[in-house]
Amino acid sequence: MRAAKKKSRGGSATGLKAGPSIPWLSIGAIVSVVVLIGVIAWSLAPSIRDEQAMERWTPSVEDPDPSTRIDGVEIVEDLSNAHVLAGQRVAYEPMPPFGGPHDEAWATCTGIVYDEPIRTENAVHSLEHGAVWITYSPDNASAADIAALESRVDGQAYMFMSPFPGQESPISLQAWGHQLKLDSAEDERINQFIGALRLNQFNSPEPGASCSNVPGYFDPENPPPFDPAPPGPDAVAMDGAGAAPEAAEMGAPLDPGPVGEAPAGDDPAAGIPAEPAPADEETTE
Repeated sequence: MRAAKKKSRGGSATGLKAGPSIPWLSIGAIVSVVVLIGVIAWSLAPSIRDEQAMERWTPSVEDPDPSTRIDGVEIVEDLSNAHVLAGQRVAYEPMPPFGGPHDEAWATCTGIVYDEPIRTENAVHSLEHGAVWITYSPDNASAADIAALESRVDGQAYMFMSPFPGQESPISLQAWGHQLKLDSAEDERINQFIGALRLNQFNSPEPGASCSNVPGYFDPENPPPFDPAPPGPDAVAMDGAGAAPEAAEMGAPLDPGPVGEAPAGDDPAAGIPAEPAPADEETTE
């Protein structure tokens, strides 16, 4: 019996030891999650980079006019904001104008794309409220550039766009006291200009004032037409000489509100930086 048992044990085949099982399902799940995270990070990276890049064009107390770093921007300070009556002309220089005396009614600037040229005196008033006005040459701007600009403006508060006959460059951007002339709608300086100057409360005289319709004064469906004729000798000068003293503002500036909130009546709008804190006055004994 012992011999039989011993023989039985000794004669049994020796098999391979079973190794540890590999959790292929768990590994596959982990790899899938890692790949998904990578795809999400890759897709978000450009927008994060764009947001970080645009931060340097956002006005602040420390950097009230970032547009001074944009190549090609023309800046004119201390512009008159005297009002003129409907029908009065202003001897604007240069053209398109980007500040100076203007009509008492502003052009609607709630992301409107005007198909026809509009009266400059109304458009300049919109710049006073913090809007950016994009103009293009009907003769020199390409159809693709015009379409790209329309997509950029359409529905965006404190922006408007119109053709401007006779302008030298294919594209021109205007904010109060600032102008940038460009050849292409693909130029990255367009976003920089808009980021630096739209609703920049350190720049325009009345940032956040209404950009909506002015019933009885300006109809965006039938706006006052552009006058291509040179201003006559009775035109109001750029310093405001000859402006009508009875011309009044159509509406008081709206309260911009806290940072990040839209001005009342013109939603949506870009956030407005905080007011600079007044400097402490030195006291004398």
